[in-house]
Amino acid sequence: ARAQMRTASSGMCWCRSVLFVPPLIMSAPAASARAPYPRSIDFVILSAVWGASFLFMQMASPEFGAVATAALRVGIAALVLLPLAWARSQLAAMRAHWRAIAVAGLFNAAIPFVCYAFALRHIPTGLSSILNATTPLFTAVVAWGWLEQKPGPWRVLGLAVGFSGAVLLALGRAKAAQTDVWSAAGLQQLLAMGACLCATLCYGLAACISRKYLVGVPSLAAAAGSNLSATLVLLLPAIWWGPRSMPNASAWAAVVAVGLFCTAFAYVLYYRLIQTAGPAVSSTVTYVVPVFALLYGYVFLNEVVTPAMLGYGAMILLGTALSTLMPAARGSARS
Repeated sequence: ARAQMRTASSGMCWCRSVLFVPPLIMSAPAASARAPYPRSIDFVILSAVWGASFLFMQMASPEFGAVATAALRVGIAALVLLPLAWARSQLAAMRAHWRAIAVAGLFNAAIPFVCYAFALRHIPTGLSSILNATTPLFTAVVAWGWLEQKPGPWRVLGLAVGFSGAVLLALGRAKAAQTDVWSAAGLQQLLAMGACLCATLCYGLAACISRKYLVGVPSLAAAAGSNLSATLVLLLPAIWWGPRSMPNASAWAAVVAVGLFCTAFAYVLYYRLIQTAGPAVSSTVTYVVPVFALLYGYVFLNEVVTPAMLGYGAMILLGTALSTLMPAARGSARS
């Protein structure tokens, strides 16, 4: 009975966990665990840590380049998570499911981390974090088309509202920058925003891949294996397109921070939050991450937060809430 409960919890956790910044936790025990302090503290810390990932990647990518930044991020996380998986006797599960874990790592870490590292060289951290909040929208669309999980009317409305907010945000950004959309600078910004949306689409694909092929796989095994596979995929490209001179100390500090705290530590913390608060509560961290990212950008990078960004961001978050919190259509498939 406990095994059945654990397997059922696993699938639910993965579809919800891949709704925001690097979503790699794939399962959680059905039994509730007690944290040594209120779970709201875990929630706030996790939101703050994931919000900081945009700041750190923007600091690191100009020195290392997009590919090397992403490779170092997943490599550092793998070095931390693999010993934890070994300590919990989860390496056997990682080997048994290595093909599915490797594919999940490609779409859940390798591609999206490169996309964000590239995008953050051209657009503010706050804007990229707001676009990141479209992840649940893409997850719902992919699940609709692939897993035949038909959304109900409220979810369809949420998809329409959320994607409209993303389009308006992109167009509003180009207008606010007083840049011709078809100029080199304008196209560069549109390409950067497109890279953010490409990353969130990858997150949606990873969620459904995991829902279909990784149900029941232990969380640390999947997280460690995904980061390891992403590291192997990015290793040679990172060497080829890596920096030709030694990056400065602040860039090294940023890349270590994003790998150690915003990836490895965040996975462990999110795993515990699922145990103590449940997947439904944990998934709402999606709505808080952009708040911290906007705050960090304003305080540390002197980024401008415009009313249009807040308004269109609210549209995206409203659409995300409708598309994830409202019930699915009756009779939808759950393959």
